[in-house]
Amino acid sequence: MRKRIETPAAPAAIGPYAQANVFGGLVFTSGQIPIDPATGEFAGAAIEAQTEQSLKNLKAILEAAGSSMDKVLKTTVFLSDINHFAAMNDVYARYFNGENLPSRSAVQAAKLPKDALVEIEAIAYI
Repeated sequence: MRKRIETPAAPAAIGPYAQANVFGGLVFTSGQIPIDPATGEFAGAAIEAQTEQSLKNLKAILEAAGSSMDKVLKTTVFLSDINHFAAMNDVYARYFNGENLPSRSAVQAAKLPKDALVEIEAIAYI
């Protein structure tokens, strides 16, 4: 049975989608852009601040689903400019390190929602 996940600790969906869905012991998140759920605004203009907020949002959704960052199996990182990769990766490495590194794809997208610099989605287990 599929279960939709919604938490006020992450930005509400800005379209007809769920923050995440749980199915078969797995959590599938929607892509998270750097909106601070407390203000509804971007957490900052720099890639580092935007990556940090996107990962905070992802973490909140995973925890609401009964999972955590150390249970992430796969992430996809969408960047508005692949030249931001190194700076994004420095922040990303603070959230994912050690034994339980997820698989990851990182790609440049022509344009992200609300002109974000980064969007991150994940698949995790519970």
